[in-house]
Amino acid sequence: MDPRDERRLDLTRRRFFQRGALGLGGLALGSLLGGARPLLQPAPGERLGARGLHHKPRARRVIYMHMEGAPSQLDLFDYKPGLRARFQQELPDSIRDGQRLTGMTSGQDRFPVAPSIFRFSRYPNNQDGAWISELLPHTARMSRELCIVRSMHTEAINHEPAITFFQTGSQQPGRASFGSWMSYGLGSSNANLPAFVVLISQGLGNMQALSTRFWGSGFLPGEHQGARLRSSGDPVLYLDNPPGVTRADRRRMLDLVGELNEAERRRSLDPEVTTRIAQAEMAYRMQMSVPDLVDFSDERADTLAMYGDQVHTPGSFAANCLLARRLAERGVRFIQLYMRGWDAHNNLPKEIRDQCAAVDQPQAALLVDLKRRGLLDDTLVIWGGEFGRTVYSQGTLTKENYGRDHHPRCFSLWLAGGGVKPGIVFGETDDFSYNITRDPVDVHDLHATMLHLLGVDHQRLTFRHEGRDHRLTDVFGRVRHELIA
Repeated sequence: MDPRDERRLDLTRRRFFQRGALGLGGLALGSLLGGARPLLQPAPGERLGARGLHHKPRARRVIYMHMEGAPSQLDLFDYKPGLRARFQQELPDSIRDGQRLTGMTSGQDRFPVAPSIFRFSRYPNNQDGAWISELLPHTARMSRELCIVRSMHTEAINHEPAITFFQTGSQQPGRASFGSWMSYGLGSSNANLPAFVVLISQGLGNMQALSTRFWGSGFLPGEHQGARLRSSGDPVLYLDNPPGVTRADRRRMLDLVGELNEAERRRSLDPEVTTRIAQAEMAYRMQMSVPDLVDFSDERADTLAMYGDQVHTPGSFAANCLLARRLAERGVRFIQLYMRGWDAHNNLPKEIRDQCAAVDQPQAALLVDLKRRGLLDDTLVIWGGEFGRTVYSQGTLTKENYGRDHHPRCFSLWLAGGGVKPGIVFGETDDFSYNITRDPVDVHDLHATMLHLLGVDHQRLTFRHEGRDHRLTDVFGRVRHELIA
């Protein structure tokens, strides 16, 4: 087709849908203003499952705890006791096999093996037992709930593209994040809160930058981007009315601005005008819902104690884990927690001790709290970083101190609840935790499996942009049924 004809046809379709009562803009706005209405549509002749999904969902929401900077699998979940006999020995060339290195260690003359200095114990689960580091005793006690994947791998070797890949399914900026896809595909189940909320905790080690595009909507309509809740001051900027302005005043102002925006939308057919209308209405409703959300005074004392002392510090990982549970029980679809500071190139033993002390008790408490409230069965919880760490030391290696560089070839993460198989360890790595020897799982597979648990066929959740249908998994990904209960 001639590109000019295609452009004219696209404009004709856009005008039809945007002006029609069932246009995409109207559906998106209706999802935000009128409660939960899924946007997924069946192919001709197909039937959809409950709530308009492709099949019956196992999970209804996601809590994703991203450990930004990449935790060391060797010191947490991938136990390699044989490495102790190889302390300071050169990593065999047959293991590295000329694989790509970062600029931080490519100039090293040697690649000395650095065994973990931490003890591991085998905690009972539904299999023979999961080896988990002494650094995570609270998490280890929840091993019967965990699906530990030790065979994750990724294409990216540096933080920005690796985090972008995990959040959006592409190393290149501009794609929609997982939470945005959920908002677009499933809509909101609480008209007073966004479908996608982001919480950030400052860590205790080397910090990598966090870009807002990690929770951006990319080419999807702007109302599907993540809403970040701040840890100090107002949880959302400009949430409070200015002095002298009442809630009734705000309502009259929004009505007037809404009329003007609607006139502009009809004139320009600009979908971002619909976004502005929806966001203004959501902000108005959040004036009432957010203060109640962040007020922990209604929590029982034993619940607060379960999350640890830091639960009373806004922005801490403990406070954000409790906030994640409160968001989950209020029907928020996708809750993204970022914990910064895991990038341990030097002095890893001290940094990882501090990081684990900050996250271990709260994340275990979150699982307990969800379970006792009946929420874990339909809440998919995921914990992990953007890649792993090398077995060889970066910089000086001693018996008590070492650093580890980025390692995309294999790393560990865990999932819980939401239909995943509990109490299993999936995948294996070689004796050096350098290469995968069984059951590799890539990022696209993880995304496809997560969407499947949410009742969505990853090949059919699409959005047309720049002449082709895009999806979270692009042209890749397969559902890993081995991880599903």
